[in-house]
Amino acid sequence: MLADRGLVISAGKMSGLWSGTPNVVKLDELDVMCAVLGCGVEELLLPEPGKVSQPDATTDETTAVVGEARAVTPRRRAGRSLPPR
Repeated sequence: MLADRGLVISAGKMSGLWSGTPNVVKLDELDVMCAVLGCGVEELLLPEPGKVSQPDATTDETTAVVGEARAVTPRRRAGRSLPPR
């Protein structure tokens, strides 16, 4: 039924869907699945907020503040190859 709607799923991807641990599901694939099953997205995607980890209180300098202005200084790297001519 999925193939009739233009969605061909590999055996590995189908295995992930059946086991409940898909690696990736694209939105257009999700649309086809909903059309074939006659359901809405909210019936297929179940939120699990308990599985999301809380950010660590000790943040390092790279994730400290979003939007903070910093000067970027390029550093020369030794050992890099030159681009092709």
